[in-house]
Amino acid sequence: MLGAALAVGAAVPLGATLPAWAAPAVTGPAQLTLPGPTGPYPVGTVALHLVDASRPDPVAGPGRHRELMASVWYPAHDTRRYPQAPWMLARPLQELLASAGFERDAVAAPLTAGHEGAPVRRTGGRLPVVVYSHGAHSHRADHTVMVQELASHGYVVVTVDHTYDAIGEFPDGRVVVPLRDPKYALGPADFATDIRFVLDCIEDLDAGRNPDAGQRRLPAGLRGALDLHRIGMFGWSKGGTATARVMIDDRRVRAGLSLDGPMLPTITADLDRPFMMMTAQFTRAAEPAVAEFWSHLRGWRLNVQAAGAIHSSYGDNQALIPQLAKVVGMTDEQLRDWIGTLDPARAVRIQQAYPLAFFDLHLRHRRGHLLDGPAAAFPEVAFLP
Repeated sequence: MLGAALAVGAAVPLGATLPAWAAPAVTGPAQLTLPGPTGPYPVGTVALHLVDASRPDPVAGPGRHRELMASVWYPAHDTRRYPQAPWMLARPLQELLASAGFERDAVAAPLTAGHEGAPVRRTGGRLPVVVYSHGAHSHRADHTVMVQELASHGYVVVTVDHTYDAIGEFPDGRVVVPLRDPKYALGPADFATDIRFVLDCIEDLDAGRNPDAGQRRLPAGLRGALDLHRIGMFGWSKGGTATARVMIDDRRVRAGLSLDGPMLPTITADLDRPFMMMTAQFTRAAEPAVAEFWSHLRGWRLNVQAAGAIHSSYGDNQALIPQLAKVVGMTDEQLRDWIGTLDPARAVRIQQAYPLAFFDLHLRHRRGHLLDGPAAAFPEVAFLP
């Protein structure tokens, strides 16, 4: 399946046909699993349908406005009566699979740690907020391992589908896929505009207003739970670049993390707030735009890189592609082409530990030692001067 999920990342273009070895006949759906989060709290989640009335939608036609799907993840309590959310809904998942040359029903989506609609855990004050932006032709579930890890440690995380550059589904049943017409191509600046609107919706949620277009029920305890003075953001690839652009334009975001963002078009504005880069393919040595962006970071900054990581290594594919490899019979060499040489289990631990340490430091002022320099617990992670 994550052949499909990576088809919306950078490894395989959406709509490409995988080689014959990657699309064998299947007798039934294979059930994939996600690693669980390590935090002390159970996790809740709720989907939101958001409409930005200030932005006409030229694709949808006259009178229509920009629509987004988002999910809110948070620490929860009393989750027993609430079902676990799937990693992706069935119909978008079928589109994802078909676009990569698989049978539409070849794989069942894994369940996440998120319980749909569970009440928000309200102890210990307001909760810091982190917003997530996906990569080109991706979707908001693509970094669920990181998202549910943060939520299990007491963060509210809001993930966003950038419509027309994502595969997703709206509540009325419309399934949307990335558009190939260059006229409607979305760049990091468009992603950033989406995120700034989502930040407005987060303010609505905290004030007790319901930004969902259908006024669907929100989880109990969400009102007044969000700390609007402690907002961070992270993103993968194009979403990493969008993270930088949001921070330059909007001071509501206090700390940003880029997962191998190319920083294109080149960013020349200074940024005075904490920023961390987890690089792989788009390093400062390989991509001048990344080096240029780094030179404009005037506040706390850090650049780390895991040995053996490739562009898509800091995401869910590291957990899911090895399972897919068994289903389709990939060789070890073929699997390395998909996920690099970074051990999958170690990759999961890295993507759980380092973003949490970053946001803990800059949103909660909890100083650990993981970001001080190379750690014996993570020998794969280098600190780039």
